[in-house]
Amino acid sequence: MIIRDLQIDDIESLSELYYQFWNENSDIQKMKSKLTLLHNNEAYIFLCAIENEKLIGSVMGIVCEELYGDCRPFLVIENMVIDSTQRKKGIGKALFSELEKRAKERGCTQIILVTETDRKDACGFYESVGFHPTANRGYKKKI
Repeated sequence: MIIRDLQIDDIESLSELYYQFWNENSDIQKMKSKLTLLHNNEAYIFLCAIENEKLIGSVMGIVCEELYGDCRPFLVIENMVIDSTQRKKGIGKALFSELEKRAKERGCTQIILVTETDRKDACGFYESVGFHPTANRGYKKKI
């Protein structure tokens, strides 16, 4: 397995992974256009896991600037997804490790994410990579 930057050619496979999780189709052309746009924005990190030339996982990190203290940035994690047939094989940890490495290289002091509390496997994974479930509380409001 290799961890590398997500490329435009990966979008169709990524759409299939998103479908496994959200059970809704994505607009491939919009995804390609958006990734092209965001590749030019240094705040975004898009990683994927590849095994046997197949995309088996992906994660997005967004570096956010801070405006208090010594004004060091932090990273927000979104859209982490692993192929349902490939879970519990270390893919998520490998993606997370690379994302954390890149966050440190950019001077980030912390990593933030939000997930649904009923996603027990996801919560267990995030705890296994160092997140503390009782240290903070996250909220999410869809608009």
